[in-house]
Amino acid sequence: MIYLDHAATTPVKPEALTAAWPWLTSEFGNPSSQHELGARASSALNQARESVANFIGCRPSEITFTSGGTESNNLSLIGIALANPRGKHIVSAKTEHESVLKCLDFLERIHGFEIDWVTLDEFGQIDLADFESRLRENTTLVTLMLANNEIGTIHPVSQLSAIARNFKIPFHTDAVQAAGWLDLNISELGVSALSLSGHKFGAPKGSGILYCSSRLTLEPLIHGGGQEFERRSGTENVAWAVAIATALDLLEEPEQASKLIAGLRDEFIRAVLAAMPAAKLTGSPFNRQAAIASFVIEGINGETLLLELENEQVICSSGSACAAGSDDPSHVLLALGYDPDLARTSIRFSLGHNTTADELDQAKGALVRAYKKLTA
Repeated sequence: MIYLDHAATTPVKPEALTAAWPWLTSEFGNPSSQHELGARASSALNQARESVANFIGCRPSEITFTSGGTESNNLSLIGIALANPRGKHIVSAKTEHESVLKCLDFLERIHGFEIDWVTLDEFGQIDLADFESRLRENTTLVTLMLANNEIGTIHPVSQLSAIARNFKIPFHTDAVQAAGWLDLNISELGVSALSLSGHKFGAPKGSGILYCSSRLTLEPLIHGGGQEFERRSGTENVAWAVAIATALDLLEEPEQASKLIAGLRDEFIRAVLAAMPAAKLTGSPFNRQAAIASFVIEGINGETLLLELENEQVICSSGSACAAGSDDPSHVLLALGYDPDLARTSIRFSLGHNTTADELDQAKGALVRAYKKLTA
């Protein structure tokens, strides 16, 4: 099997499972308990938090362990919007992940917020002047992802956040597709909040991280005993906190890793476009996350093409895994002006750190054969 769906999920790293195992078995204490078992669990949780904080360059107290990217996005957007009322105006983009878009819809419907959508070009890129023109004195929050999960386009978050800081506006970024590929240092990004999902970089599903600046108050979504600095009540999942911290530490230096995989990705893109004139690259040709190659292919159905590729032992996707099985065209491509029928032909290949040139060559061959079969 050739697995090219790493943007959907990655295999769990053995080191992460090994590190988590004691906290699932013999070291089963509740970190809030005052006895020895609890104290050891609390110490492990604190060490995991410090490790994550060191990785992104923040204070340990600014890290909240969550169940994944969706919860991190919900907690940051709803939590910041409700706890820091400057007004009821939020700036975002229609290409954001569904977990962000649904949060914004909730804030609009239930709490009366106004959502202002930035203008995007055909590649999903943001114009800085257009962005700045949308900021107001009553803007409560900006939320713009670091790297798009479907088309791979990278937003210039450090520049965008600097503009927002001039207005003293909190800035959240969904960095779920950036871990391992882009620099996540908080001082470089300049963001107020950042979301990560563990299963995108080798930790188990159900593990996530939210960074939120200590300068912001966060209204919790889950109320109870006040765990996680009163941001997320409930007994902490020590094992998964240890696992996600371990997986994060195992990531390669992003610039070096991205350069290698981006070279393979670019050669794959060139080969596909040369062999299939009906194929068109989606997203920015240059400013894109290193591991994502995404296309629309006129004359086919994306889901049918996926089945043909799976028959050839090539695993990829038609866009976001969260929208899999839906007949609706990609909301990302619709936001970029694609015709709905063409948007339904989308297909995404997402590479991993260990993807090889031979695997991509085989995948290209399988794609060409599948296309010819479906259009014969």
